[in-house]
Amino acid sequence: MSFRGSYTVCVTAFDEAGAVDLAAMRAYTDWQIAEGSHGLVPLGSTGEFLSLTREERGQVAEAVIGQAAGRVPVLIGTAAEWTDEAIRLSQDAERLGADGVMLVPPYYSSPTEDELFTHFRRVAEAISIPVMLYNNPFTANVDLTAPLVARLSEIDNIVAIKDTSKNVHRVTELIEQCGDRLTVFAGYYPWESYRCGAEGYSSVMANISPRLSAEMFTETRDGDEAKGREIYVKCLPLINALAGDLYVSATKAAMRMIGRPMGDPRPPRLPLPQARQDELRRILDDLGLLATA
Repeated sequence: MSFRGSYTVCVTAFDEAGAVDLAAMRAYTDWQIAEGSHGLVPLGSTGEFLSLTREERGQVAEAVIGQAAGRVPVLIGTAAEWTDEAIRLSQDAERLGADGVMLVPPYYSSPTEDELFTHFRRVAEAISIPVMLYNNPFTANVDLTAPLVARLSEIDNIVAIKDTSKNVHRVTELIEQCGDRLTVFAGYYPWESYRCGAEGYSSVMANISPRLSAEMFTETRDGDEAKGREIYVKCLPLINALAGDLYVSATKAAMRMIGRPMGDPRPPRLPLPQARQDELRRILDDLGLLATA
């Protein structure tokens, strides 16, 4: 299976008591698909995977995979600090019917390049579904450099990378060194990344407006590039508002404002401060996304 387009990095729904809300996850999945998302990625950073038990991660994965029912690809975040745990989570995802897994590097131990290569190789060889690497040097404390990714792309089922380095030139480096062995997804700056050859966007803003995120991709890559840029410029304030250290809290606050609440983030995260909420509300109002009474 090839991966291409705007893939929503899904929030995880919690109820008022803070428990995982599987009914809300299923309704959210239907809404995402109806609004044009090209793929879904539960249990990534935006999905608060570090704040869920292994059992809860399995429940969320099963709910989204089952509800999507093959309508769009579903890649499950299966990252773990311990290689054996990442293998088990990835095997669980495969058993549940995932179309692939997404793997951020071990995020505390600051592994060497050889350790990273071995980690990803062992996970990839333990499953038969595709692997999307996730480069996020700001939280994982390591950078998956283009030469390292080129080595990893020689492994048969490592087929894609989400790059969140904020370095658009990295897209060019990855394509030059990996060729058609690897599909590049933008983590930030989607329009510029598309222009450099990225074939997808791992999109936080698609939690709020999956349709705008999907249209940005379709117009830029397959349609009217100028219209794609127009959508991007319009959405850039929202993209920026959802970035930074409070990205989960901001995304969940925005979802409540558009009338699709998914609960508060789990501690230690706190709800978005009021000053940031006021700014976010103005941005959503400008985009015509605020829920009407």
